[in-house]
Amino acid sequence: MATITLNGQPIRTSGELPTVGFATPDFTLTRTDLQDLTNVSLEGKRVLLSIFPSLDTALCAHSMRTFDALTKDLVDTVLLCVSMDLPFAQDLFCGSERLERAIPVSAFRHPNFGKAFGITLQEGPLRGLLARAVVALDENGTVVHTQLVPELTDEPDYDLAIHAIRNHHHPCPEDAFDSSE
Repeated sequence: MATITLNGQPIRTSGELPTVGFATPDFTLTRTDLQDLTNVSLEGKRVLLSIFPSLDTALCAHSMRTFDALTKDLVDTVLLCVSMDLPFAQDLFCGSERLERAIPVSAFRHPNFGKAFGITLQEGPLRGLLARAVVALDENGTVVHTQLVPELTDEPDYDLAIHAIRNHHHPCPEDAFDSSE
């Protein structure tokens, strides 16, 4: 279990974020049209998961807007904004904000998502919701970046997440050999 804080008060999460360099845990989330979205359906694309407690807070809404703006030129990247909010509320928010890149998805039907990613809040007033975290996946579903925001009321490191998703690549087999030897 990891420990974060909410206004300085410690809160345990259900585990640890996935390990960089390893495959993402399998996951299923619910889209605003109530259809399932799985990690398998995202194969071949880079994925940035912006995970947060609820769109009903100013910081979570701001974070979603910020990632939406920062990913506008990342055509090979899917931006998933993940919370426990109902898909109806997510759809209403994204429509009113005119977000272009963000794909809101809900874990309300899929509590295993929070467990698999180690981010379900185990105590405190927001118990059962998801911690604020960022996970970046390459086109093969390998985790290339993670951040569990230590204080729930703080923003994630947007620049670090965008840098990770923009600049990560797998070396070609021929890159493994140094021609100078």
